[in-house]
Amino acid sequence: MIVNLHTHTPRCRHAVGAEQEYVEAALAAKLEMLGFSDHTPYWFPGDYYSHMRMYPDQLQEYADTVRKLQKQYEGKIRLPLGLEVEYYPTLFPELLPRLQDAGIEYMLLGQHWCGDEMGEPYNGTATDSEAHLAKYCSQVMDAMQTGLFTYVAHPDILHFVGEDHIYKKHVSRLCKEAKACNIPVEINLLGVNENRQYPKRLFWEAAAEEGCDVVIGSDAHKPSHVVHPEPEKKALAIVSEFSLHLVERPQLRRI
Repeated sequence: MIVNLHTHTPRCRHAVGAEQEYVEAALAAKLEMLGFSDHTPYWFPGDYYSHMRMYPDQLQEYADTVRKLQKQYEGKIRLPLGLEVEYYPTLFPELLPRLQDAGIEYMLLGQHWCGDEMGEPYNGTATDSEAHLAKYCSQVMDAMQTGLFTYVAHPDILHFVGEDHIYKKHVSRLCKEAKACNIPVEINLLGVNENRQYPKRLFWEAAAEEGCDVVIGSDAHKPSHVVHPEPEKKALAIVSEFSLHLVERPQLRRI
């Protein structure tokens, strides 16, 4: 790998290791760029809050920490400041200026829930609902149309267990829109390493048919996974099998 833009920190409550350890792992592997993209805070109404994202009052400290590392490692490695963000239609307009004020440089789209999350099932939960699949794909497409996201993280996260032709019909819509918006889709190494429901072969078949650009993202939740050779080999095998167009140096979309 040359670039990894998908890196977490302990603020999300399911990653371990200090930020500097991630940077040192990237340097040891001779990466040109390591983007930090921890799970975004969200300003939910009422008492609801997610179990897997940083809290709003941690955002500035997160940004300050990465900016300090940018200065410390200047000339050795690029360390852009990002977040992995869900697109929630009624909450996103309030979120965006808060992220801009904090100096966030880029966003990855990681759509872990549909709607505005509250009351919705996690998209990694097995479902045979075509309506859920269609809603997921349409919401990802709406997000891509904003032009604000650098790429789509684990675009095949929706754990659909219904008929293949139904899955293919809807993810082909998503892939077609990704191509039209010139937004890459990610083969996710955490999914490879943990044998999750993604990467899903049918998705990458659709991505190949629609001519999508593809990136490989570590989705690192520990320093040793910043560069992870065995899962990377499996990801490259998917690229080769489907003749996908791999983008080694994805271009950041500034927000």
